[in-house]
Amino acid sequence: MAAPNFWDNQESAQKTVQALKKLKALVEPMDGVITAADDIAVMLELLEEEDDAQTREELESDLGRLGKQVDRVELLALLSGPNDARDCFFSIQAGTGGADAQDWAAMMLRMYLRYFERNGYAAEELALKEGEEAGIQSANLLIKGPYAYGYLSCEMGVHRMERISPFNAQGKRQTSFASVDVVPELDDINIDIDWDKEVRDDTYRASGAGGQHVNKTSSAVRLTHLATNIVVQCQNQRSQHKNRASARKMLMSKLYQCEQAKRDAELAKVYSEKGQIGWGYRIRTYTLQPYRQVKDERTNHRSSDVDGVLDGDLQEFINAELRRRVSKRK
Repeated sequence: MAAPNFWDNQESAQKTVQALKKLKALVEPMDGVITAADDIAVMLELLEEEDDAQTREELESDLGRLGKQVDRVELLALLSGPNDARDCFFSIQAGTGGADAQDWAAMMLRMYLRYFERNGYAAEELALKEGEEAGIQSANLLIKGPYAYGYLSCEMGVHRMERISPFNAQGKRQTSFASVDVVPELDDINIDIDWDKEVRDDTYRASGAGGQHVNKTSSAVRLTHLATNIVVQCQNQRSQHKNRASARKMLMSKLYQCEQAKRDAELAKVYSEKGQIGWGYRIRTYTLQPYRQVKDERTNHRSSDVDGVLDGDLQEFINAELRRRVSKRK
């Protein structure tokens, strides 16, 4: 990176920067643990020579910080899957519940965008479909950052919201659903696809922000794999060619993941039961009425800080699911 011509090739440079971030995500936490442990060892020697109240107080504080650092390193050790370190495609789809579900999908999109911001992930919007009355019908993002797929794969499944509906004149409690799908971005796969015969290629005018050009040209691309009925779409670029290239990359990743799912009972269950985004394979329930609580159905991890969770405070839920996965493997 110190080379004078490093930034001459922007694409290559960005790949190097991303590789550096992933390496730092591994090395820096371990370095922090070693440094903190050395500092604590020095404090213990000082206490052996003279029992000082201030030194003892500092020691207790440093031990608390060290415990958190060790937890972080332990979690990184759990992310040992072949694709865990990769970037990923992240999708939200509104399900059963009409306007409430579309509003809930928009709330989830904001929740995850706050989570990405807090954790230093870059989120690139690929496609966004607005709801008919409120919220969104779907959103497709590309998430870039260390272990993006490893962490976010813990969020894959149906998310259930219970609240007093803002769209119900009688003020009744409404249950609505939205799903999250996560697929690793795979640059090194080669799946034989006859793009002319096996995939339906539709173009349409992009909606939303982007100026007059976006609305006047059919630059958005939707690809449908006919055999599996997998649909991907991309509209963030003005160029139809670039949108098609991104959509093909996403479709290849999804097809690869489906092949992997056939050999993985748990992932196969997720894909089969998510056909209807409703009462099937729900992973988490967010309750605003008659009480306030977020509960993960897999780990039984709970939080009464609903506002904090909806503002992106999701890491404890993700950590609990990572530990559950490891315990199941044992």
